[in-house]
Amino acid sequence: MSDPYESWQEEKRSAWLYRVGADCERGTPRAALFDELAQAADEQADIWLAAIAKKGGPPPTPFHPDLRTRVVARLTRIFKPSAMRGVLAAMKVRGMVLYTHTPPHPMPLRRDDIGKRHQTGGAGNALRAGVFGVNDGLVSNAALIYGVAGAAQEPSVILLTGVAGLLAGAFSMAAGEYVSVRSQREMFEYQIGLERDELETYPEEEAAELALIYAAKGMDPAEARRLADTLMQDPERALDTLAREELGLNPDELGSPWVAASSSFAAFTAGAALPLLPFLFGHGQALTASIAPTALGLFAVGASMSLFTGRHALLSGLRMLGIGGAAGLATYFIGAWLGVTLG
Repeated sequence: MSDPYESWQEEKRSAWLYRVGADCERGTPRAALFDELAQAADEQADIWLAAIAKKGGPPPTPFHPDLRTRVVARLTRIFKPSAMRGVLAAMKVRGMVLYTHTPPHPMPLRRDDIGKRHQTGGAGNALRAGVFGVNDGLVSNAALIYGVAGAAQEPSVILLTGVAGLLAGAFSMAAGEYVSVRSQREMFEYQIGLERDELETYPEEEAAELALIYAAKGMDPAEARRLADTLMQDPERALDTLAREELGLNPDELGSPWVAASSSFAAFTAGAALPLLPFLFGHGQALTASIAPTALGLFAVGASMSLFTGRHALLSGLRMLGIGGAAGLATYFIGAWLGVTLG
């Protein structure tokens, strides 16, 4: 069970931030949702206050937002809630799912339908991350190799630079991906723990909050409440849906940080190795020979991106080839100019 003082503080903080969100959204339907959620959070705080009194504990000191909360509120007023939805969700501000730009989908009509539309996103996200990882490695290392080649013709220098660029980039990408996924998991685990406690202790209040969000999405209020009440009959599915609909969190998108780091390392390495291969094998015209695998890799990456953008594969491939080629030429000529100037 959560500490009642901490839970009271969190609910009061949420209510304060809801009112900030409502002020930012005046004139839109979201403002009414934030106002109602603020009232619900105040009511939830009163419940925790009653629990403290029942145990004979002293009342908490009047709520005053701390420095972190004031900073988040200030940033929310500047950049609007849509840009701050990740930070707000981490601070237990619900309703952030309204800012996720997903294709329109029908509202679930049966308990068994809830959550099904989310079950196929993980594989697509992993594939997309892999394609972009290869692209990052290919473009960055090719530009680095050609830039050095423009300034120094010694293959050993170019090889050393390319290997260093490959390792530095791969480790940087892996470390960044590990920290990102790990932080996301920790945020989810913290939030889901709070939701689990509240769902077990105050299911009626959680159902009311979920009904508010469904109503804000366009569902009839009575139907929204009926669906929320039906959902609460299955605690595990209720917990999953509360995480998605109240906090805007998608458990299906959370994987192992070690797997994410390893995949990022491998993808970046695969891309960065392409322009480096002729130098590794000691080809007599390594620089010229590296152009073909680099160009082929750029085209393949661009064509692969069409899987996610819906554009024609040929056009996407040629566009990526043009962008990567321009980057390579630019760094080559800059390197040549620096080599002459500094040499």
